[in-house]
Amino acid sequence: MAEAKKMRSEASTSGSGGNGGRGESVVMDVGRRKSTCGYCKSGARTSISHGLWAHSLTVDHYQALLDRGWRRSGCFLYKPDMEKTCCPSYTIRLKASDFVPSKEQIRVSKRMQRFLDGTLDVKKTDKSTDELNTSGGSCSTANNEDTSFAAMESSVVDCEGKNKADQLMHFLSDEIDNTVQLRIKSWEFSCDQLPKASVKKVAPAKRKLQAENSEELIFSCNIAFQIAATVKRLMKDAKPTKSSEHDVGGKGDSDDLSPKMIAEILAGHLKQPTESCGLSVRACNGHINFYSATQQMDLVEVGRGTILESSPTANCANDKHSKKSCRGPQGQHRRFEIRLKRSSFDYEEYSLYRKYQLIVHNDTPDHVTESSYKRFLVDTPLVHIEPNDDNAVPPCGFGSFHQQYLVDGKLIAVGVIDILPKCLSSKYLFWDPDLAFLSLGKYSALEEIRWVSENQVHCPSLQYYYLGYYIHSCIKMRYKAAYRPSELLCPLRYQWVRYDIAKPLLDRRKYVVLSDYATLQNGVFLPQDVLVNMEEQQNDFAQDASNDVSINEDEMAEVDSDLSDDESDSEAGAATSLALEDVDLSNVLFGVRGARLRYKDLRHAFDPSQRKFMEKQLQRYVRVVGTELSKQMVYSLG
Repeated sequence: MAEAKKMRSEASTSGSGGNGGRGESVVMDVGRRKSTCGYCKSGARTSISHGLWAHSLTVDHYQALLDRGWRRSGCFLYKPDMEKTCCPSYTIRLKASDFVPSKEQIRVSKRMQRFLDGTLDVKKTDKSTDELNTSGGSCSTANNEDTSFAAMESSVVDCEGKNKADQLMHFLSDEIDNTVQLRIKSWEFSCDQLPKASVKKVAPAKRKLQAENSEELIFSCNIAFQIAATVKRLMKDAKPTKSSEHDVGGKGDSDDLSPKMIAEILAGHLKQPTESCGLSVRACNGHINFYSATQQMDLVEVGRGTILESSPTANCANDKHSKKSCRGPQGQHRRFEIRLKRSSFDYEEYSLYRKYQLIVHNDTPDHVTESSYKRFLVDTPLVHIEPNDDNAVPPCGFGSFHQQYLVDGKLIAVGVIDILPKCLSSKYLFWDPDLAFLSLGKYSALEEIRWVSENQVHCPSLQYYYLGYYIHSCIKMRYKAAYRPSELLCPLRYQWVRYDIAKPLLDRRKYVVLSDYATLQNGVFLPQDVLVNMEEQQNDFAQDASNDVSINEDEMAEVDSDLSDDESDSEAGAATSLALEDVDLSNVLFGVRGARLRYKDLRHAFDPSQRKFMEKQLQRYVRVVGTELSKQMVYSLG
């Protein structure tokens, strides 16, 4: 009994992978899958991969899986059978500190800047947008809203010549006025009759009053008192409509509104724009107060705009929005924000995703549902890790996130990403088709690379930007290699090989053991012309199977697949038989009724036929995840 207890304890400890309390990975082996291919569109079940269903997954284990060629779609993990699948998918990454932007990437960045400045002629770009809608096939059920940003007015006042605090006060005042206009719905008088907000600076002597901990009260506004008085006066002569629509928040009768209630409602809706400038907002006895952390705030000028910039540790404190940036006023016509939030369902995001899928990818409406969106881009098995003080976790933490891009408060793009110990892994991006001329896919990649570079200060191990899969035979995916200098993952030895070395090889053969050609025995890189000659001297190879496909994404929301475990182990091919590690099943970690046990302690519980079947499954599992991960991740029997 004591020995069994000790065995379970040791297995449980190993299951944590020595990850310092970062959770536990529990996976169920789905086995080998055959499915239709979303890239070459062959129509047959030519896409072959190995699948795992992850109940939970630590960021460390997922990082290790990425470095063995795995990816995730929601909670489903998959790894292509590189020798057998129709479109071999090579993991591609870039070291952010080495990134050198191309001329085209610089043009994309400048185009966005001109758009924000108001100097980009949007009319000239309407043609490209129309062409996209025509070639992509507009869907009759998709409502194309009039989203011409050329007609939008900036919500940020031009404060040239004024000091930085004044600029921020103007910005906050405008945000309050915008919020008031949005929240007052069905009154029988115009919103123009309401007073305008005026945010005031709090005197230094009073800054600690009403503040908590290390906060300082920086700005305050008494607009709630003015609104309450104005509403009371106007409502004497106005006949109200339905009482449920009379108030600022849509609750109760307007006659019951007090300055305290108005301030609380407004403060609740001002949270996001306020945090985008590094402040927090709270209502206090009818006043709307704006706070910042003492000794962590400084008014700084960024580009053409002024923001309140916080220290690195204070910048990502909020649970829902772990990072935000705001580029505002100084003559800029449009306010641009990037918000980083934990992965969760957001109806505004879903609406944009639906519009994108219907217009850009010609999906049918019945295939773009909330449930499919959640499974694909919201659900995640990753165990979130909060930031700590040991300089090993970025301020936002590790886990799954949605990076929102907004212009004047309107959502224009969402990047679905995983932030892991060594990298930011880009999973998917969807954007507003009305802004196709901005090349938001390329622009978001530049922003994600920049994010990695900036956050190396907080987390030195976080150095890489993973762009997902690179499929050389899919022409429209070759844009990923334009982010230089990139590397591809060798499908056999899991070593990283420079793209400039891999390209001539992939031009001739879809599946290549890249590490065979990348180095000599002494580790010196071979010249590219030598590599080409070596390749030409190999045995006859298959013809290049480039496919001119019309998809941009490298993930598929729904996988139509069949289980194909009836195939023999020989299907792995000759190259796989040269695996670098022997398949050792004895220490595979199992989850059995809440306990954690090694296979060597369980094998006798199976009869001979069950044991043969189980060991066949385990051999394939260990081969695809690696010996070390098979010892650390919990293999669930369902």
